[in-house]
Amino acid sequence: MPETPNRPIRKVLIANRGEIAVRVARACRDLGIVAVAVYSDADRGAMHVREADEAYHLGAARAAESYLSEERLLRVLRESGADAVHPGYGFFAENAGFARAVVEAGAVWVGPPPHAIEVMGDKISSRVAAAAAGVPPVPGTEEALTGPAEVVRFGEQHGWPVAIKAAFGGGGRGMRVVASAEEAAHALESAQRESVAAFGRPECYLEKYLAWPRHIEVQVLADGFGNVVHLGTRDCSVQRRHQKLIEEAPAPSLPDGLAQAMGEAAVKVARACGYVNAGTVELIYQDGAFYFLEMNTRLQVEHPVTEMVTGMDLVVLQLMVASGEPLAFTQEDVTISGHAIEVRVNAEDPAGGRFNPTPGPVDRFRVPGGPWLRTDAGYESGDTVSQHYDNLLAKIVAWGPDRDTARRRLLRALQEVEVEGVATTVPAQAVVLDHPDFSEVRHSTTWLSELDLSELPPSGPAVAGPGALRKTVDVEVGGRHYEVSVWLPPGFSGLAGATEGGPAPGAADTMVAGDGTVVAPMQGTVVKVLVAPGDPVKAGQPVCVLEAMKMENSIVAGTTGNVAEVRVGPGSSVGTGDILVVVDPAQDGA
Repeated sequence: MPETPNRPIRKVLIANRGEIAVRVARACRDLGIVAVAVYSDADRGAMHVREADEAYHLGAARAAESYLSEERLLRVLRESGADAVHPGYGFFAENAGFARAVVEAGAVWVGPPPHAIEVMGDKISSRVAAAAAGVPPVPGTEEALTGPAEVVRFGEQHGWPVAIKAAFGGGGRGMRVVASAEEAAHALESAQRESVAAFGRPECYLEKYLAWPRHIEVQVLADGFGNVVHLGTRDCSVQRRHQKLIEEAPAPSLPDGLAQAMGEAAVKVARACGYVNAGTVELIYQDGAFYFLEMNTRLQVEHPVTEMVTGMDLVVLQLMVASGEPLAFTQEDVTISGHAIEVRVNAEDPAGGRFNPTPGPVDRFRVPGGPWLRTDAGYESGDTVSQHYDNLLAKIVAWGPDRDTARRRLLRALQEVEVEGVATTVPAQAVVLDHPDFSEVRHSTTWLSELDLSELPPSGPAVAGPGALRKTVDVEVGGRHYEVSVWLPPGFSGLAGATEGGPAPGAADTMVAGDGTVVAPMQGTVVKVLVAPGDPVKAGQPVCVLEAMKMENSIVAGTTGNVAEVRVGPGSSVGTGDILVVVDPAQDGA
């Protein structure tokens, strides 16, 4: 008997926000299903709210008081009369307790059964299950860490570096690479703190960190009647902060027969945990061998590249399986056609390879056009990127009959993208797509961190200060017309017609005035202060940790001296330009 109820779904509560909520709402509309959105105070006018048929308020901007509040989501489930819940990805997508509560409330959970989430959503138990299914995992631990001493012992046994990873998360959240014993305590504390913020759980485990691997994953799909298929491979090796920036399908340049072996291994893992619905088995590949990394018990951000090469709508298939229908095709029916590459357009400034989050208003957003291109966006012109959530603006996907055609088509598309108000990752992604290491598949998961992005100019919001002026200038260079925004200091009168404006472009790791004032480069929440008044500091030394868009950012001093004043504490909410720490610069010769 199927584990999923055999009844049609008529109304879906989408327990998420942003791009994925828009994506699910559109799939519902394609099927004639009513889409119900939820929103926080920060998302009242968000795109996912506008795209839904109905929308219900959850609470405050903080995720714990809105998108991570089980009580409030279940209340909306009752009030809306929805008969199913689609969790998207992130938030409660891999939370077995919430999935069980949805089922107990009489609704359909559009995802795997709770027991499968418990086995595979917990990265520790998933390693055990994969090994039992005959798919060896990366060398690592099988119990949650209790302290930094375990990190040190593991590193001394297996060699440095090692990776601390969140047991109940994914997407690079709660992951820290530890290069030495001295870094263990700080890295574990930081990983646990980020894991709690993103997933509500602090448990972490260890894995051996491979030096030059590729990140390969396999999309699987299973129904409630025991049918399990894989839909080919994806390569997600271009990463920053252990989070994916560019994904493609199928994974290129694999030895003959390896992609098939990976697919068969993924099916074994899915069968081993009684999996139902869409999921992804992530593998790490190096030197001709692959290892089980983890299984994501949800839809992946990068699912569009699989859709582009298979012609299948994964969200529609999720809804059909959840309603109790069997898969209408077998493994032999799955064909891979051509190649697809996706870039994640994030609100981050990639200048110098720093990828600083840049929340704020999106004054203008122009997406590319043309054949064989797809844009899945969660924002439009006039929307605002909040500091409280993930900073994914959109995903742009290009298809081609071969990899190089898809790559060149995507490069052209990136040239058409226009975003004003926030910086984006697009300039860095264009560099990657045009780099010979990428085009010839010589990259790895650590490659981007070593790529020289120093020539990328700062483009994010910086601190212009009160009274800063902006002048828009029309220029023509080489037969091309440009509008350039020039930011001027207060009182500057060299250009007529300048008007008062907000923050100027130019984000950096920290912003330091001549007197040693350290200010916030972005909106966020202070999670830790690392110095106290009177402490000596050196230029480049971290003085506090700022969380913005679910990522922790070390804010550093820009000058050597002594701390004169600390104006924030843990939990302080700050905006771009707020003073965090004041450093009394050391005198020459001191």
